[in-house]
Amino acid sequence: MAGHSKWANIQHRKGRQDAARSKLFSKLAKEITVAAKMGDPDPEKNPRLRLAVKAAKSASVPKDVIERAIKKSQAGDAEDYTEIRYEGYGPNGIAIIVEAMTDNLNRTASNVRSTFAKHGGNLGTTGSVSFMFDRVGEIMYPASAGDADTVMMAAIEAGAEDVESDEDGHWIYCADSDLSAVADALEVALGESEEAKLAWRPQSRTDVDLETAQKLMRLIETLEDDDDVQNVTANFDIPEEVAVQL
Repeated sequence: MAGHSKWANIQHRKGRQDAARSKLFSKLAKEITVAAKMGDPDPEKNPRLRLAVKAAKSASVPKDVIERAIKKSQAGDAEDYTEIRYEGYGPNGIAIIVEAMTDNLNRTASNVRSTFAKHGGNLGTTGSVSFMFDRVGEIMYPASAGDADTVMMAAIEAGAEDVESDEDGHWIYCADSDLSAVADALEVALGESEEAKLAWRPQSRTDVDLETAQKLMRLIETLEDDDDVQNVTANFDIPEEVAVQL
């Protein structure tokens, strides 16, 4: 068990602050529509949709928006989205994975490539950095869920593989294929989580200085601002003294 990365904590707090943004709502609704279209429109019968709805509720997406997104998946004129992953390097060689969902691959590829170039990075080929990450299920609980030992025991009993805890909360990791089952078991033991999703977990993280951290944050924020981009993950961390300055 270890303290969670400072960068991840900054991302999490920023996500809370941005929860009311229509752009975030749109991305969460898009995931709901795609999940429902690919499987059953009933969340109880569709693990991916159940997780998508959970993420939307955690971000305070209104119930009617969630219901419209599910209904949209069953409409004959629903958009066809392609899920695609981009991999590249940011300033100082930091590895970055960008997950997108798009109805225009040329537009998205051009935008992602341009963003990397403008912010001191470069887009690589598929597989160029993903070998430095593990594909996992990630379940987040607030610190109020219990102390580190309590959460660790509950996670082990639920079938999780690892837990990282600090003053901001608890991050529980499991095999990607076990996410739905582990999340359900943890809900019985600890109550409803703040987040449960598939994620890319860095196998190691590189500490960065203030200048590099600022460049990376600008790059990642610009990528996340793209309507086609769903998630951005990088393998850097921000030391305590740098986080204070940010």
